[in-house]
Amino acid sequence: MPKPPNQKLKLLYLMEILLQQTDERHPMTVPEMISELARHGVAAERKSIYDDLEMLRVYGLDVERTGHKYFIANRTFQLPELKLLVDAVQSSKFITHKKSTELIKKVESLASVHEARLLQRQVFVTNRIKTMNESIYYNVDKIHAAITAGVKISFRYFEWAVDFSEEGGPLKKQFRRNGKRYRISPWALTWDDENYYMIGFDSEADIIKHYRVDKMAEIQLTAERRDGQEHFDRFDMALYSKRVFGMFGGAAQQVRIRFADHLAGAVIDRFGKEVTLLPDGGSFFRVHVQAVVSPQFMGWVAG
Repeated sequence: MPKPPNQKLKLLYLMEILLQQTDERHPMTVPEMISELARHGVAAERKSIYDDLEMLRVYGLDVERTGHKYFIANRTFQLPELKLLVDAVQSSKFITHKKSTELIKKVESLASVHEARLLQRQVFVTNRIKTMNESIYYNVDKIHAAITAGVKISFRYFEWAVDFSEEGGPLKKQFRRNGKRYRISPWALTWDDENYYMIGFDSEADIIKHYRVDKMAEIQLTAERRDGQEHFDRFDMALYSKRVFGMFGGAAQQVRIRFADHLAGAVIDRFGKEVTLLPDGGSFFRVHVQAVVSPQFMGWVAG
């Protein structure tokens, strides 16, 4: 006697149903499982479902029972962890609105449909400031590939410029160096002040440089081996980020700054708990730090 259609898919469909539709607050009875399987064109009997549930447990799925109902208990990601991931995506300025929406949808698929609704309640991407460069998602992938392969990359680098003479809006890309391609050895990616940066070595200038990933265009991997190993053997990313202040270039200098006592928290937030606060008369203190004295740095001081 021939088997009913789709029987070989029954176990897979059952696992999908449990993962998508059940959690601790929303368990499912065996008749409900049979009904859901029928919607997928799979006929099932009560006894076979019990056997299938046991097989899923043996496979490693955490199927729990409460009374006459069943649900998935522990998942790869728990709801608080998924909320953290959603928060990270929606607050990331370097991820465009479109890509944020796509990524959050994928994060939601890791939860049951019921828990996904709880994630949707905290999604407020619409009015956040987002990058205008959709290609950043693929730029990061290419840079990672180059770092893994140990090769240089070439790219063009731009700024957003204002031009009211053209139709379609005042913003346009203005390429640096008249559009000439950069050729850099990529060594690391870092996220600083809500922006993504590539840290690399410029062989011509013989120094470490940094570039906003969302302002890199037409990235290509080259066949040339990257260089700068001797610089990155002793490279401290945390110290570099702390000195550069939002990735403005320049040489690090020894700086002495005097603050009012109530600004101690802001100083520690910027320089870390290891910074030494020295009393400097009355209700003031001073610090001695290494920093890149840039417009960004002076803006922070004034702020």
